[in-house]
Amino acid sequence: MKAILVNDDRSLRWDDVPNPVLGNDDCLVKIEAAALNRADLMQREGDYPPPPGCPEWMGLEIAGTIVEIADGAKEKSNWKVGDKVCALLGGGGYAQYANIKYDMLMPVPENCSMVEAAAIPEAFATAYLNLFIEGNIKEGDTLLMNAGASGLASVIIPMAKAFGVRVITTVLTDEFANSIKHLNADRVVVTTKEDIVEVLKEELENGHPVDVAIDCLGGEIMGKCIHFLKHGARWIMIAALAGQKTEIDLKNIYVRNVRIIGSTLRSRTPAVKAQILSELVEKVWPKVATGKVKPTIYKVLPITEAEAAHDILYKGQNVGKVVLTVE
Repeated sequence: MKAILVNDDRSLRWDDVPNPVLGNDDCLVKIEAAALNRADLMQREGDYPPPPGCPEWMGLEIAGTIVEIADGAKEKSNWKVGDKVCALLGGGGYAQYANIKYDMLMPVPENCSMVEAAAIPEAFATAYLNLFIEGNIKEGDTLLMNAGASGLASVIIPMAKAFGVRVITTVLTDEFANSIKHLNADRVVVTTKEDIVEVLKEELENGHPVDVAIDCLGGEIMGKCIHFLKHGARWIMIAALAGQKTEIDLKNIYVRNVRIIGSTLRSRTPAVKAQILSELVEKVWPKVATGKVKPTIYKVLPITEAEAAHDILYKGQNVGKVVLTVE
């Protein structure tokens, strides 16, 4: 089969690789679409190696069709050859086929295309993990979701709204603010025009403080913002694209009972990931089927144009997910 490999100069090529070897609990999936994540860029640059046992090529979420099922997977699951599925992978999605443990597979939700389904597993599992498991967010709470034009925000914001959460988000420009209107955030802060620190201070004083913040930016501004949250709030760091260092008033942290939580999905055990996927199908899939939660697709390209697809993420051009289709 073929997969996207990284050359010594970090460029990409579509080249021959060994066919997957099924483990006893695996299903073989013919991949039809694979979505991009920033973790793919990090892996390409050598900063985010795949877990042991995963292929060397990138790709954390795919959609496709089951074409073979190993004996153990037959005994432990209800999957059938021909089932349309989407899946969370440790790596290896930029390819024609993948062998995937049965409990990492989910049915494609009703009223969902294969391109949309490919954009679901990693983003939706990350959203669910940080909203409900790490954040323990509840109906009526307020969420701060930084980088509102990102692919992850395009999932987190509607998911939070579907469960009755009030959402504040940040973007850099009015153009980005207009592009995310369909996500229905309650307050969109254009940070080139408004100071997010002052906004959070105002929200606190007006009785609408942030209960949970999900932050992929970090940097200097994080330490300034964290002083104006609700007592007992959770600030969840999932990346530090704006800088890895900040300054925090530690007294404010313990007096206000604020928790800073570091969180990545990829580092979770397979058992934890399987539980997250199971809960997604049970609790979120009905909202996907009715259209309350949908991935936002920015662009679809053939997998042979993976380099151009990566450039979109590198340049920060996307509002929503970029997806590769596989012939």
